[in-house]
Amino acid sequence: MNIDVTDLMDYTEWERGKWRELFRREPEALKISLGSHGDGRFQQVGDWVRHIFSAEKRYADRLSGKPLTDTASLTNHNAEMLFEFAEQGRKELRQLLGTFTEASWKAPLQFNLMNLVITASPKKIVTHVLVHEMRHWAQIATLLRQQGIRDDFHDLLLSPVMGGGMQRAS
Repeated sequence: MNIDVTDLMDYTEWERGKWRELFRREPEALKISLGSHGDGRFQQVGDWVRHIFSAEKRYADRLSGKPLTDTASLTNHNAEMLFEFAEQGRKELRQLLGTFTEASWKAPLQFNLMNLVITASPKKIVTHVLVHEMRHWAQIATLLRQQGIRDDFHDLLLSPVMGGGMQRAS
């Protein structure tokens, strides 16, 4: 019994749709401060959203052998532009997945990340990208709730991915 990474991709795409709608309704949410307890890389929610999508794009670049995309100039206050960038990155990642053989999917690769040398297989890297995104969305959800901005459920169990779904009891 295996969970396929495409299931997790489908889930994160469903979740992205929910976040896109929230930021359309609440565009100022992208400008909410992360406060003084961050690691200094991100100041506002929009920076965090850009980071989620940039990380995926840059890992796809690494796995493709392409130069890393410079995302510093990508706006962090325009939800449509952020999510369009995300769609392009996800499209590239899905296309890339189709190029791996069973052996290349599990073969270790080495690359530099900040001041680290990382060794990981494409399977681990892609899984990391998806878990990284889910983790950050949960952090964003918590921060926004603390600011009085709530959204509907984002849980995998309640999504249409892998069958099932939810409806409100009457």
